[in-house]
Amino acid sequence: MSSTHQIVGGPFFEDLQVGQVVDSAPAQTLTGGLAALHAAIVGDRLRLPLDVELSRCVTGGPIAHPALVWDVAIGQSTLLTGRVIANLFYRGFMFRRFPRIGDTLHTTTEVVALRQNRGRPGRAATGLAALRVRTSDQHGEELLDFWRCAMLPLRDSKGQTSHNADLDQIPSELDRRALVAAFATWRLEHFRAALPGPHFADMIAGTAWDVAGGDVVSSAPELARLTLNVAMVHHDASASAGGRLVYGGHTIGLAAAQVTRALPNLVTIAAWHSCDHLAPVREGDTLRSSIELEQTEPLPSGGGLLHLRSRVRADRASGAEDVLDWRFIGVMA
Repeated sequence: MSSTHQIVGGPFFEDLQVGQVVDSAPAQTLTGGLAALHAAIVGDRLRLPLDVELSRCVTGGPIAHPALVWDVAIGQSTLLTGRVIANLFYRGFMFRRFPRIGDTLHTTTEVVALRQNRGRPGRAATGLAALRVRTSDQHGEELLDFWRCAMLPLRDSKGQTSHNADLDQIPSELDRRALVAAFATWRLEHFRAALPGPHFADMIAGTAWDVAGGDVVSSAPELARLTLNVAMVHHDASASAGGRLVYGGHTIGLAAAQVTRALPNLVTIAAWHSCDHLAPVREGDTLRSSIELEQTEPLPSGGGLLHLRSRVRADRASGAEDVLDWRFIGVMA
C-alpha cells in the first residue's frame, strides 16, 4: 500500500490557469457572535448594524455590517492565495444586495488574468493573479461580484512563464442602476426622521476631514481566522521577510470606522470605485485617515450618494507611511 506526502499551502503562480474556479471554501453564516467579534477588532459606529430596531424600520431586518460581509467574502477567496505576498488592489466592488444577520455566504473565485512580474536581480520570481470573486446567499441570490489582484511567488524562484495579461483591462466601472437597486426598498426617510442631522442635504462637495486620533492595529491574526482567511502571511511570521502582514480588509475596516466619526449619519457603504494598498501594514501600527467628499449625487426618492476618498497612513517606529487609497460610495438619507 503506497502513500503520498503532500504540502498544504495553496498554489504557486505556475499552478494557476485562466478559467480555474474554486468554490470549495466553507460557507459562513453571519451570526450575532461573528458580528460582535468583528466589531471588537475593527470598531465602527455605523448605526444600522448597531441598532436592530432602526435597522428593521429602515431595511426590514437586522442588516449585517458591510465590512463584515466583504471580509468574509475576501477570506473565502483565499483558497487560491494562501501563498500571497501582497494584495494590490480591488476593482468593481459593489453590493448587489445587503445581507442580514442570519444569512449564509457562499463564495466562488475564478482566475481571470495572469501576468508574471519583470525579473529583478536578487529577487525571487513573482506574478500577479487577477481573481473574480462572486458571493451569494443561501437562496442563491447574488450579493457581491468584484475583482481582486494578488501577488504570488513562483515555485521556481528563477522560473519563467508566458503569462503577460494587461491587468489594466480589469473592469472598474460600476453599474449605477444595480447599485441603487440594492437599497431601493430602504426607507431612508425613516432614518432621516429618527436622527438629528447632518444628512445628505447638508453635504457639500469638496469638504475634507482629518480624523484626530488614530486606531492601533490589534488582533490581526484573530480577524484573519474569524473570516476564513488562510493566507499564510497573516498567520505565520516566517511567511513574510519583514514579519507577519495585516490582512488588507483590516486596514479598510479601520478606515471605514474612522469615516463614521466624520460622518456619523452615514447609512452604509454601497460600493468602491477603487481600493489600492500602497504599503504593508503590521500589527501595532497606528492608522490615521484623511477623508474627502469628491462628489454628491442626489437620489430621486430623497437622500443621495456620497463619492468619498479615504487616504490612510500608518504611524510606526520607522516613521509615517501612506498605506491605503480608497475611493468609495456611501449612502446618506
